[in-house]
Amino acid sequence: MTHVIRDIDEVEGFLAKSGYVADREIATALFLAMRLRRPLLVEGYAGVGKTEIAKALAEALETDLLRLQCYEGLDAAAALYEWNYAKQILRIRMEEGSTLSATEKESTIFSEPYLLARPLLEALRSPLRSPVLLIDEVDRADEEFEAFLLEVLADWQITIPELGTVRAEHPPYVVLTSNRVRELGDALKRRCLYLWIGYPTLAKEMAIVKSRLPGVHEDLARQICRFVESLREIDLDKRPGVAETLDWASALVELHQDHLTPEIVQATLGCVAKSKRDVERIGELTPELIRRAAG
Repeated sequence: MTHVIRDIDEVEGFLAKSGYVADREIATALFLAMRLRRPLLVEGYAGVGKTEIAKALAEALETDLLRLQCYEGLDAAAALYEWNYAKQILRIRMEEGSTLSATEKESTIFSEPYLLARPLLEALRSPLRSPVLLIDEVDRADEEFEAFLLEVLADWQITIPELGTVRAEHPPYVVLTSNRVRELGDALKRRCLYLWIGYPTLAKEMAIVKSRLPGVHEDLARQICRFVESLREIDLDKRPGVAETLDWASALVELHQDHLTPEIVQATLGCVAKSKRDVERIGELTPELIRRAAG
């Protein structure tokens, strides 16, 4: 049976236990989404920890995490179910020359053993408890899929023509994430509770780094976070998120660094810069950024 979350303090506790450093706003939004059984739409910059919310929730509830990664052209078949055509063809060949009628053959190959369940169908058919359904980067899917998704989330059921209607006995907890590649429709927004996650404060980002890398040197963690904080104020093709901060910190720990130098920053820029222009721009400003970070 799924664990019941009683209050916001407990949400903060399980987030911290899973290594997710959250503020009160995040904990409150997650608590309300669970208690009201409403999907939670989480928007924010890339790499600020949106996906990790769903992972931490599944861990706290001791339930399954089912992830649907959205992309342009995603359709209902890829999200719900498909038939195992190769297995069906093999069965048809095996039945050649049998006395079974066409109807009997059809009912055989369009049955449960030949069904390939995708994340949405898996979430609806969870037999024992409510799973956590992560619909990641929903803004990358098109408007037609968004409309289909809204219908599934509203009714918690789908119809498979060959098998009938599947209704969720244990409706999933749903977390949707968006990087705002496109504006989502009003209907989907109305169905969800909303949470915006921006870049963290210096203190919060340091807490995240120390939580994920307990052995990191205190001065190094502070310099990294200050350096990245300064980068977010610069005109870059992609401003670094918390994910890049953690990648960079991990790399510097592996290189046994306890402070930033121009040489080590230049050598590891690939952890935080994601384009040639950004590498060149950061390289020009590195001496000044190091001075700020050390101040």
